[in-house]
Amino acid sequence: MSQQIQILAISGSTRQQSSNHQLINAISTLAKDIAEVQLYEGLTTIPHFNPDLDQDQPPAEVTAFRERLRAADAILICTPEYAIGVPGTLKNAIDWTVSSMEFSQKPVALITAGTSGVKSHASLLGTLLMIESKIATDAQLVISGVKAKINADGVITDTATLEKVQTLIQALIAVVKKEPLELLPQPSVR
Repeated sequence: MSQQIQILAISGSTRQQSSNHQLINAISTLAKDIAEVQLYEGLTTIPHFNPDLDQDQPPAEVTAFRERLRAADAILICTPEYAIGVPGTLKNAIDWTVSSMEFSQKPVALITAGTSGVKSHASLLGTLLMIESKIATDAQLVISGVKAKINADGVITDTATLEKVQTLIQALIAVVKKEPLELLPQPSVR
């Protein structure tokens, strides 16, 4: 794989100056020698999920989102936790991919960054595994107290967090390159 890996980054925050956008910028800089990280900016334009609209001609915004997911080598999701849950706009966008399976076997990294993040991280991780995302053990991370660990310029200032993010990037790239490493197990449905 000689050309740069294409990573589509999705921020669960709709605020332009959010810590999650800053983390995506930091990751883009850290990974620039091996990957191009592009931020998906259409999250708020995706209509509310409606199975009746998920037919042969889904809404144009949904089609565009699905195409961006398919074109990417990997997906990076960086999201806050809202009321100990997944932000609605992010969950809505993912719901539109269940029937079309863009996340199935797609290398994915998940960062939940906020005040805490533990509960929404577990919820979103479960959803991503249920829709068959390929997530390495080291390609998922909770960053609690994120505002104290990254500055407004998108520089990770906390050494331990920086090391964990670098490990996450390496794990995501390894999944894209199909290198052997431990993946999180897919849940069994009974």
